[in-house]
Amino acid sequence: MDLAGISVVDAHVHQWDPIGTPRVFSREARLLRYLPISADLLTRLMPRRDRFFVGLPDAYLRPYLPADYRDDAAGVPVEALVHMEVEWASRRPTGAADETRWVASLPLGVDTPALGAIIGRGDPAEENFADLIDAHQAASPLFRGIRTAVAHHPDPGVRSFFPAEGALARKAFLDGFAVLAERGLSFEAWVYSQQLPEVTALARRYPEVTIVLNHLGMPAGIAGPVGRHTGANPGRRRELFVQWRDDIATLATHPNVVAKASGLAMPVLGHPVPPRGNPTPVAVLLDRMAPLLHHAFDVFGAQRLIWGSNFPVDKPITSIEHSAQAVVEVLADRDGSPTELEQIFRTNAQRVYALDAALFA
Repeated sequence: MDLAGISVVDAHVHQWDPIGTPRVFSREARLLRYLPISADLLTRLMPRRDRFFVGLPDAYLRPYLPADYRDDAAGVPVEALVHMEVEWASRRPTGAADETRWVASLPLGVDTPALGAIIGRGDPAEENFADLIDAHQAASPLFRGIRTAVAHHPDPGVRSFFPAEGALARKAFLDGFAVLAERGLSFEAWVYSQQLPEVTALARRYPEVTIVLNHLGMPAGIAGPVGRHTGANPGRRRELFVQWRDDIATLATHPNVVAKASGLAMPVLGHPVPPRGNPTPVAVLLDRMAPLLHHAFDVFGAQRLIWGSNFPVDKPITSIEHSAQAVVEVLADRDGSPTELEQIFRTNAQRVYALDAALFA
């Protein structure tokens, strides 16, 4: 089984320019342009929790633009991609919509895969959330929904993006979430696996909103030790897997939830970082990740799984081709059909993100 003859949608790609656009990591990127510090030295100087998350800082220190993605995606027949917001920094209430406008202006679809949809940044708990959604929609007709930086981990040695637990249960968040329901927009749930019950509660409260679970719930430490104690030994990793398995099975009972087979080579999962230019072989990835993918396929089915590369975040560990091939091989293990392969790599993304059919004509 392979991807020959399938027009692939990469449903999770980041485009950024930390030099020319405002990102949370722009200061470091600009500083490193003028300081003679190697990326290896910078890696050693980084706080451990950041090092666990990024693996290598290289991708964050320079722009990652359409031509970079085109080169990285060689070997996979990607026709269209979905841009996922990434730490746009603005003090203006509707400033996050500037990222949507910027992405829409990139030269995607020339000699690169086309831009199929944009997921913007936004927090339903903010007072100006409806105004922000107006701004996103005005910035591009490709805007399809939002992602909120709510990933929080109980281990202080693992990087959190929200300061406390319960981000998805805040009253202001739940009230503001109604804006997405009213406008037919989707929500990307970027959480650690300990937060999966919060996603389940949100899906139950808003069954009319499509919720896309990023990175199969991002079970930090599932592949090796990270932080102070997460995944510290095989026993703890087994406990982590069992809890993830049960929580994601419960989440999958809600038909408005779609799971994204993306980010499975994120360094924060506990993958050892290989030498640059030597992506982790598919067989090794499968040894670590196949149990997650098998279970996700079993509980969501091919009808509610979507593939995304999560590039360039996964780049320190793997390649786009290896990422895609790992999913193909897991589907083959489950005797998947060509139709199911197309669902995971294209048609589900077409449906969830309302992609223009002309992109695949």
